[in-house]
Amino acid sequence: MTLVKILFWISLFIIFYSYIGYGMVLFVLVKIKGLFFSRPPDLPGSEAFEPEVTLVVSAFNEEDFIEKKIENTFALDYDPSKLKIIFITDGSEDRTAEIIGRYSRIQLLHQPQRRGKVAAMNRAVTFVQTPYIIFSDANTLLNTACVRQIVRHYSDPRVGGVAGEKKVISSADDKAAGAGEGLYWKYESFLKKLDSDFYSVVGAAGELFSVRRDLFEETAENIVIEDFVQSLKICIRGYIIRYEPNAYAMETSSASIKEEEKRKIRISAGAFQAMVILKDLFNIFRFPVLSFQFISHRILRWTLCPLGLVVLLLTNIILAFAGTDWFYRLFLAGQSVFYICALFGMSYANRNIKLKVLFIPYYFLFMNISVFLGFNRFLKKQQSVLWEKTARQKLV
Repeated sequence: MTLVKILFWISLFIIFYSYIGYGMVLFVLVKIKGLFFSRPPDLPGSEAFEPEVTLVVSAFNEEDFIEKKIENTFALDYDPSKLKIIFITDGSEDRTAEIIGRYSRIQLLHQPQRRGKVAAMNRAVTFVQTPYIIFSDANTLLNTACVRQIVRHYSDPRVGGVAGEKKVISSADDKAAGAGEGLYWKYESFLKKLDSDFYSVVGAAGELFSVRRDLFEETAENIVIEDFVQSLKICIRGYIIRYEPNAYAMETSSASIKEEEKRKIRISAGAFQAMVILKDLFNIFRFPVLSFQFISHRILRWTLCPLGLVVLLLTNIILAFAGTDWFYRLFLAGQSVFYICALFGMSYANRNIKLKVLFIPYYFLFMNISVFLGFNRFLKKQQSVLWEKTARQKLV
């Protein structure tokens, strides 16, 4: 029973720390940092800092949405003479390239071969002649101030990149998948802000992120989560990634839980690939702060947490039925309620019935199951960079 108890408490600690404890620790560390290092109200000289910048938009078969994206791009609050715009539509088989070609202000890059988003981004960057690049997906809308809010961080020479915020647009007509996805990204945004305030964001989201042109590293075409890998490679080189909540990309939620499942499994498969590529970040002696953030925020969720859930349940069952302590029986009852709620949440989600109180346990379980499925796909090398697009809710 001693070994079983040790496994129980280790599993409980890992799960709690990864999802709640790390945020609490980081919050305290940021407060302590603020006591010893005063932070100016704004970046020095950032208001007058208005360099040339290129917005690179990757689009694949987006004819239904591309007009909205173009209108949104032209509405950005930045000097048009300093904002270069590149849309790359490699492999698109619909009218996306034709529609973009009507606008002379946009530099259109198109070739019929479909080699994936990474290859398209690598090719687009060869046409960039400005010192800063902002990447955005074609199915997202940006707030008008986002370019100005991003580039101001580059007045600090330590900054190698800037991560914008992803916002999931919700409405009363949303399908069930949107509830869990929206809650998850709100929590992620909170952690990213703490990460950035403490030292650096550990991984940017592809919907909106920016890098210095001279730090962009051509990525192998088989990389699945290229935005994550690209941003952390910049950190390995000694720069930091800032988080800018006032620069955000808005997109609707997945059209169904099945669509969200495809996306989560793909990201999970890419996560294991990224861990191999970014193995240097496991060296806590070389990168003490960054490694602490990388392991706490990312690695535990992708490795020990899903295993910990299984171990926690199995050891809890053994301890409860062994009658060693009332606490274990009570805890097992709590776990049982949690998983029953998750199962009801799954049932409602599959029928696109919204009951938000059940989506917290369901989405939590859903994310961890996706890690197992993604790991299986990674081992079998079945994850292609030419992934099927995730269907999303229609934007009204």
